[in-house]
Amino acid sequence: MSVIYLSTILILAIFLGFELIRKVPATLHTPLMSGANAISGITLVGALVYAGGEFTVVTKVFACISVMLATINVVGGYLVTDRMLAMFKGK
Repeated sequence: MSVIYLSTILILAIFLGFELIRKVPATLHTPLMSGANAISGITLVGALVYAGGEFTVVTKVFACISVMLATINVVGGYLVTDRMLAMFKGK
C-alpha cells in the first residue's frame, strides 16, 4: 500500500511542478530558480543522510543518484543566478 501511496504523491508532484513552471512568465524563471535552489539544498542534505546511513543497498543507490542530481541542480542554479546578477553590475 505504501508503494501506491508514494507513487501517487510522486505523480501529483510531477504534474504540479510541470503546471507551475508552465504558467510562470519568462521574466520570473531565474528568480524562481534561485528560490528552488534552497529546496534543492534541503533535498541534498536529506539524500546525504540516506547515502551515509545504515540502509539497504537499493536505498543507498537511490540516495547517491539523488545526491548527484541535487548537486547538479544547486550548482547550475547558482551559476545562472550569478550570471543574472552580473547583468546588473556596471561595466
